[in-house]
Amino acid sequence: MRVLVVEDEERLADAVAHGLRLHAIAVDVAYDGQDALERAAYVDYDVVVLDRDLPEVHGDDVCRRLREGGGGGRVLMLTAAGQIRDKIDGLSLGADDYLVKPFAFAELVARVRALARRSPRSAVPPLERGGIALDPSRRTVTRDGRPVSLNRKEFDVLRVLLGADGELVTSGELRRSVWDEHADPGTGALRVTITSLRKKLGVPSAILNVPGKGYRL
Repeated sequence: MRVLVVEDEERLADAVAHGLRLHAIAVDVAYDGQDALERAAYVDYDVVVLDRDLPEVHGDDVCRRLREGGGGGRVLMLTAAGQIRDKIDGLSLGADDYLVKPFAFAELVARVRALARRSPRSAVPPLERGGIALDPSRRTVTRDGRPVSLNRKEFDVLRVLLGADGELVTSGELRRSVWDEHADPGTGALRVTITSLRKKLGVPSAILNVPGKGYRL
């Protein structure tokens, strides 16, 4: 799951992002509406957590332009404007849900996950190659009919590799797809995840490392 948090109060934005990451959710942060639109133009987010009162481009305009652009991600408006009229206005702009500040963080997480399940990205058909089958909606993986238990990062890496249909996926592409901008490329998280994924998939090894370039199935 990939989430964009758009909030001009930097401490709040960073706190929300940190809390979501603790729930194994990849999060990018934008502190103004223009930055949010630029990020959404090249990243296919599952959910956009959007404040309404933003600098540069107002949150209402961000929501409207996301919808006009045909983006598939769901929009959760997160704002202090909590009157019924405010909620109606926000939803009429194309928002999928509306949460008023202050809020319980557990509720925010639950709403983000519920919206992600409704995202068109969650309706991707099952992927299969070389006896490995992955069902994105049910989040299940099998190899030659044998269930394979994967953690979130392993599952997402495998989904990207299967989606490439045997073509090379660079290390940078995998990091951008599975980890967020907060991740440290120097931690070796991708290498560790690939190693664990290979072990869980079993023999023969299904993932080929192309030195200096990336990986492919």
